[in-house]
Order: sequence, then C-alpha cells, then structure tokens
Amino acid sequence: MLVIANMIGTGVFTSLGYQVGPLPSGFVILMLWLVGGVVALSGAFTYAEIATTLKRSGGEYLYLARIFHPALGFLSGWMSAVVGFAGAISAVAIAIGAYATEALGISTKLIAVAAIVFVSAIHWFGVKTGGIAQTILTTLKLSLIAFFCIAPFLVVKDSAVNFYPQEGDLDLILSAGFATSLVFVVYAYTGWNASAYIAGNLENPKRNLPLSLVSGTGIVVLIYLLLNAMFMYSAPFAELAGQNDIGNVVAYKLFGEKAGVVFAGVFSVALLSTLSAMTIAGPRVTEAMGEDYKLLKVFTKKNKFEMPYLAILAQGAWAIFLVAVSSFKEIIQYISLSLSIFSMLTVIGIFWLRKQHPHSDSYKVPLYPVTPLVFVGCTLWMIYYVTVENPKILTYSLATLLPGFVLYLLANRYNRKHPSDL
Repeated sequence: MLVIANMIGTGVFTSLGYQVGPLPSGFVILMLWLVGGVVALSGAFTYAEIATTLKRSGGEYLYLARIFHPALGFLSGWMSAVVGFAGAISAVAIAIGAYATEALGISTKLIAVAAIVFVSAIHWFGVKTGGIAQTILTTLKLSLIAFFCIAPFLVVKDSAVNFYPQEGDLDLILSAGFATSLVFVVYAYTGWNASAYIAGNLENPKRNLPLSLVSGTGIVVLIYLLLNAMFMYSAPFAELAGQNDIGNVVAYKLFGEKAGVVFAGVFSVALLSTLSAMTIAGPRVTEAMGEDYKLLKVFTKKNKFEMPYLAILAQGAWAIFLVAVSSFKEIIQYISLSLSIFSMLTVIGIFWLRKQHPHSDSYKVPLYPVTPLVFVGCTLWMIYYVTVENPKILTYSLATLLPGFVLYLLANRYNRKHPSDL
C-alpha cells in the first residue's frame, strides 16, 4: 500500500497534458509509460538488494553514506527532505487544489495549504491513526482508478486515438521530446523506493522488502498503462494538451458538467492518499539524519504518539512555502531531475556494495549487471535532454545542494566524530 500510494498520485493525473504535444501518438505515449515502468522496476530490484544488505531504514541517505561517503549521504537526505518529499507534497497539494477548485470554487493554493495542514495533523496522532487513514484513502483512489479504467469503453462510442504503431513513431521515440517527456513519467513513478525508507521496521525484510518494492511497482506500471490509454481514448489530444487536471477533463467529457463536479471532488479526496503516504515517509529521513548528527538532533524528538513531530512540522512548513512561490510544472521538473541524480548514484552503488559485502545473504538483483545499467542509462539520457532544453532546472538542483553542503560541514564539525554507524 505504501509503495502504490506513494506512486499513484499527481503524476498520472497531470502528466499527459505535457506529453500529447511533443508526442502526438497513442502508441508512443504508451511506450513512454512502459519505458518509465521498466526504469522504475530496474531501480526497485536494485534497491531491494541494497536495502536487504544494509538492513536499516533511511533510503538514499543511508545507502550513499554507507557505500560512498557520509557527505554524499547527507546531501541526498537534504534533497529528499527539501525536494523529494516537501517538494512532492507541494505538487500533490497543488493538484488537489486544481481538482477541488472545480467542486468548491475556492482558490487552488488555499485548498493546497489546507490539505497539507490536514494530512500533517492526521499523522501527528501516530502510526495506527495514520495507517487507518492511509488504507481508506488508498482504497478509495484505487477504486476510482478501476472505475475510470472501465467506464470510458462503455460510454465512448467512437475514439480518434490509435494505439497501434504508425509511420513516424520510431522517430518520436528516439526524439528529444520523448526524453524530456520522460521527466514527467519519472515523477509519476516516484515512490517506487518507498519501502526502502522503512526497511528497518519490516518483519523478514529479505522477503518482504523485495516483494513490496517489485510487486507494488509492477501493479502501478499496469495501472498507469490502462489509465493513460483510457484518458487518450476518452478525449482528443487538443483538449488534453497543457491541462493539469486531466481527470477533470475526462470526467466532464464522459459524464457531463454535473457529474464532472462530483468527480472533481472525489479526485481531490483520492489524491490525499499520495499526500498522506509522503507525509509518512518524509520525516523518517529527517529523523534518521538527526540520529546521526547532533546539530539536527531536534528532529528526533517525538510526541506521546511516538511521531517525530518537529520533522513533520518542518516538512509541512516548507511544503506550504513552495506552494506559495512555485508553479506546478516547475516543481515537477525540479523534483524529477534532482531526485533522479541521487537515485542513479544509489543504483551505481550496487557495484561497490557487492565488493564490500561479497558473501552477503541479501536478495540478489536478477539479470545483474543489466538491470542497474538499464536504470543508469535511461536516467542519464533523460537528464541530458532536460538539461539541453532547460538548463536552469539543473542550475536550480545544483543550487539547492549548496546550502545542504554548508549544513553538512557545520553538522560534521559539531559532531566530534563521523556518525557512529555510517
């Protein structure tokens, strides 16, 4: 549930609007989502081995620190907290606002802020309360998706989209537009590594962690292909182009204005599942950093419900700030590029880790070394084309690293020695 809820959210309900322009082909767009799925599965297989070898929660923060150097791990934790979770939470909240505005007639950003506050408050009251809310919201979201995967084929009599390969499709797949569109798909698949952040809390992690990562990702790949096929089947590309609230466009197209308003409200509630899942995982990174660095120890403080409440408050506050100052598209590109760099470095780390632990009894990556190389190659391809098209996105990502590195130097100086178990 955690993997599925982290992945299925704003990406699949917003990305298509930015893809139908450069890739005007149903077949090519489905190939785009399939490539994204293969990349995510390659990463999930690799992370499963890394996590079951190191046997501790913390995600990339822990992995990069253990495999390479504490400084790289710290920078990864910094980017996860500032960009990966708080940034993603702000993007999800803006999407919730875009959907709910249709139903409530209230400002998008006001709804976004309210959603962040509401979900943070739920998780303030502990894992049990948060888990119940997570299960309810995820079930609602999956039910909504199942309905939308079926309904259009019963309602739409004639569709202009063609899902078979056509002349010129190969050129589109090899184009810069395909690579830059992949950045939105990568964002949609963000969360395939969610279980790795709680690896230390799992029973029988050698079995359950790979099962969670791979099965969760595989289910999402199938759902994404069906959902995007449905979107393209239901509405012309011209009506989808540039739209953030794809679900609303399709609901209005299929069922009319009155029913569309109802679905707008349901979509916004369903997206709270993704917001909730990220609110669970994000503070764990900050908490893990606080356990290793005295300067950040304040983020390990827990309330009576055993929740790292200051980490939750800090994450929520930064997410609200991003909602106030950023646009949805800028946040998506910024998140995808920033996180892809550290995910790629983590996957590269498998080659070093196998040398450090040659006799480990951990889960083993299938088709090694092809699997991690597929992830690294596709990620580099995407980063190159995004940087060529819009260099400022890479500049923003690198600029975000600078204060993180300064904080690392201060935190490391404050510690009399390196973190005890890195």
